[in-house]
Amino acid sequence: MFAALPLRAPLLGIFALSAEWQALLDPSTERTVAQLKLAWWHDEMLRLAQGAAVHPISLYLASQPGAAAAHFTLLTTAVEAAMLEISGAPLERAAQLENHSSALIAGPLRVASLIADEQVDRPALEQSTGALGQAQYLARALRTYRREATSGRIPFAVDELLHAGVENADLLAPQPAPPLQTYLQDLRRRAATHYASVLSDTPRAARPLLRHLLVLAALGLKHLPDTAGDSAFAALKDMLLAWRTARKAVA
Repeated sequence: MFAALPLRAPLLGIFALSAEWQALLDPSTERTVAQLKLAWWHDEMLRLAQGAAVHPISLYLASQPGAAAAHFTLLTTAVEAAMLEISGAPLERAAQLENHSSALIAGPLRVASLIADEQVDRPALEQSTGALGQAQYLARALRTYRREATSGRIPFAVDELLHAGVENADLLAPQPAPPLQTYLQDLRRRAATHYASVLSDTPRAARPLLRHLLVLAALGLKHLPDTAGDSAFAALKDMLLAWRTARKAVA
């Protein structure tokens, strides 16, 4: 709604794809089913890049005026990152987080911008989507880590958990033990820093086209402490925040 006009159609396709994949990443989805479906999506993204897509969402993206085969390789990488999560193999080192979140979250957002405008400021796009991807990955992990652990998946880097003194059993406990609580607070600060960097570091000249990223960062930062309610009033406040952020980007 608040994206630049050329981005609205590409974003619709990207968000539709992301919704399909996020449903498969949900811990409630049986692992074998998720693996089979993600394998199909991986083949479909290869077909999309080759001009032979069959799924309606893929065909919609391929029909966009600025669509190019080179853009869609980022979507293949995104599915590969999702397949890695489904496998249950944790990130061994914190340094892997940036690449993983970039592939899973930032890459698809970059595709939408490239479809909308091939001449988009590439460094600004890389920086903004990269920071947003890391923030959204951490925010998701903070919300779902217990459900993930119950299904045998760990969304955190193993070296960080060891350094923080967090045991696997701690991730399953109804209330986080002090070491885990400290670690979660640190992750929340890191996510907030990434969200804030999108809002502060995106170059002014690039903001009109990339204002949807600013809106996502502003909303993510607001909801990060998990204090926002589900009431209609809270939803209206979100709409107002999104509108103000988008308007400020083009002022």
